Parts: sequence; structure tokens; C-alpha cells
Amino acid sequence: MKATRVGAVMTTDVVTAAYGTPFKEVVRRLERHGISGLPVIDEDDKVVGVISESDLMLRQARSAGPGGTAGGWTKRLRRLSRRVRREAARSRARTAGGVMSAPPVTVRAGATVTEAARLMTERGVERLPVVDEEDRLTGIVTRRDLLQVFLRSDDSIERTVREEVLGRTLSLGPHALAITVRDGVVTLTGRLERRSDVGVALGTTGRVDGVVAVVDQLSYRVDDTRLRPAGPAAVHGVADDWIRRL
Repeated sequence: MKATRVGAVMTTDVVTAAYGTPFKEVVRRLERHGISGLPVIDEDDKVVGVISESDLMLRQARSAGPGGTAGGWTKRLRRLSRRVRREAARSRARTAGGVMSAPPVTVRAGATVTEAARLMTERGVERLPVVDEEDRLTGIVTRRDLLQVFLRSDDSIERTVREEVLGRTLSLGPHALAITVRDGVVTLTGRLERRSDVGVALGTTGRVDGVVAVVDQLSYRVDDTRLRPAGPAAVHGVADDWIRRL
């Protein structure tokens, strides 16, 4: 079953900045193109950092410092941690290279939308520059781009589960299980032959584009997970176990 890849939803016409692009020019580009962030690239189109609105707001807030002057920050630098000192330096930066967050969090075009969404969540970012094998910029993907996948209709999701999960993965008829979908939540009801098939059904359904969650109402006739075949047949058992963990 094919999952949607980042390359299918990313934007290829990317607004960028160079390391030395002036701070005010960065702000103008964001405003002109109606975007909230952009990647910073070097002369080889390699991504060296990312600028977001939060980076710009931090710079503006810190540049004035307590009492409206930058001097207060300078006097305190020796007492600040390395992280805070770094932020203080960013607050006085005049170029994209000084304001950007680095190293950048990037993704490859071949990654799945689910993998990209997980990466965004784990790293707390709202956009991911898409890079090739040499870390050169090829596109950018945002939270909004990824959310488009979850706008699939319930009918479309149900159709895919019947065709891909029941038909192609489990080699069952399209109506072997009762499938209901509501607001992206899929409920699987019925009886399968083997316990291992339950894990496969749940796992593959959860990876269908647009599925928010899977409700398990499945039973099974034979608990094949307790079987421990020896010899050549054991290889098949290992493969089954690997599939169940997908």
C-alpha cells in the first residue's frame, strides 16, 4: 500500500534568504509572499538554517531589552548561560544568518507524510525544508500541506481500507469485515482467521492516508502467535512477527 510522500505535497517554488540577507529584507519577503517562515541557504543551495516568525519576534523583543535599551543585555552577558547568550546575540543580529535557527530540521522528499508530521511534532517546528541526498533544497512542506491529507472524505477512506487492507494485504473479500468511518476514525469489526492478521489489519489501516485513529473490534479463530515452529518453517514465523510490528 502506497502512503503519500512529502514530494507529492511539498511546494517547490521556495522563498529563501541567503546568510547575509538583511533582517529587514527577510521581513519584507515574508510579508510580500504571505508566509511565516523561510529557509536560509548557502551558495550551493544547501540549507543552513530556518527563520520563522517566532525568531523575528524574539529578535525584536530582545533587541530593546529591559527598559527599552540593548545595553542592559550587554552588562549581563557574563552571568548568562551559553543558550541565553546565544539568544542575546541573535537579538542584535542584522542578517538572516544571525537570526536563523540552526542546525535546520529537514526532510527528504521520499519520506511519508506521517513521518514528516511526526518529525514536526517531535521537533516543535511548523515547516520542513525538503532536501536531496546532498542536502540541497528541493522544496518545503508546512503543517498545512500535511493536513491536506487528512481532508479525505470518510467514503474515500473506507474504499481504500476495503481495497488495500482487506483485498491486497489480507487477500480477503471487500466485505469480509464491517468497516465504518466517521471523521477519519475507522472501526474494524469482525472475525479473522489468525491473531496475527488482526495486528496487520490494524497497522495497515492506521497508515492509510486520512485515518485519524483505528478502533479495534476484531476477534480471531486461531492464536498463531503462540506457535514456535522449528527448522526452515521458523523463518516464516520471524517474518510474520516482523509484519505484526509494522
